[in-house]
Amino acid sequence: MERLTSRQKILIGLGMITGILIIGVTGYMVIEGDSWLNALYMTVITISTVGFGEVHKLSPAGKIFTMFLIISSFTTYAYALTTISTHFFEGQLKFFLRGYGTKTIKKMNNHIVICGFGRNGHQVAKELKAFGHQYVVIDQSEKVLLDGFDQSAGFVKGDATQDEVLIQANVKTAKGLITTLPVDADNLYVALTARALNPDLEIISRAADENSETKLRMAGVNNVVMPERVGGAHMASLIARPDILEFLDHVSVHGQDPTTLEEITCDEIPEDSRTQTIHEIGIRKITGANIIGYKTPDGRYILNPTPNTQVVRGSKLFVLGTPAQINKMKEILRAVQ
Repeated sequence: MERLTSRQKILIGLGMITGILIIGVTGYMVIEGDSWLNALYMTVITISTVGFGEVHKLSPAGKIFTMFLIISSFTTYAYALTTISTHFFEGQLKFFLRGYGTKTIKKMNNHIVICGFGRNGHQVAKELKAFGHQYVVIDQSEKVLLDGFDQSAGFVKGDATQDEVLIQANVKTAKGLITTLPVDADNLYVALTARALNPDLEIISRAADENSETKLRMAGVNNVVMPERVGGAHMASLIARPDILEFLDHVSVHGQDPTTLEEITCDEIPEDSRTQTIHEIGIRKITGANIIGYKTPDGRYILNPTPNTQVVRGSKLFVLGTPAQINKMKEILRAVQ
């Protein structure tokens, strides 16, 4: 059976109201002998239940007809008002959706695309906002906008596995994509489509089944996260090493707490520092921050690097310190985030 459009529903509602008005006017004119104006007045105050006085005392037949009119008008008015109000509400919602999906997103560059706005998607958005990253959410439900959606972000309503939806989210100029859809096959399609549209995109995918990890990586996913595995490991660590986790809870990665862990990309090291070591640059002595990790340009990680480790262009430093200490280190290295 073909589904009625919003316009058809409104026309039906208006037709029902018109029909009840015609029945009411005709009934009062025939039964009570009222004039057209008095019959219309009686019909309007009856079906609207405003409680104004009658133009004259009704006959028994008139009273029965009035009761019939009141009962029959309940359903008519309820349907008509619901249909019309829903139409205007959806119109306003579509107006907001057009705003989120075009003007805001077109201005974005190096943003993050979040596919799916369930519990994991909400948490991802919250963390990205804390880091100061711009992001666009793709979800098939308009309810996202009504659940406290961040108005500074972008929103696209649609299926993230479709090319046109990802293009609308400006995935071609995005820095990364995080797909948190509940079905692994959908995340696989999203990864394949996104990788074809943007070969340089950093893709992170949620997975529910361990067997899906290999397939997702073959599809171009850089990192696969299994919430159940992460949650289980965390709960086990709370028993096995509770003090370590409590210690890590005191280290912030958002740059707001007194002690912050942050990564610094060494893309613009001064000419006179390009052949120097950590000790020779004097990072610890000048800033007071601690370098707890080092990533080489070819992707190798060095934990707790020695003072003799050479800081080269394209490497990354993982630094623990106060925001002021870290900002001072960035000035020394002329790091570009």
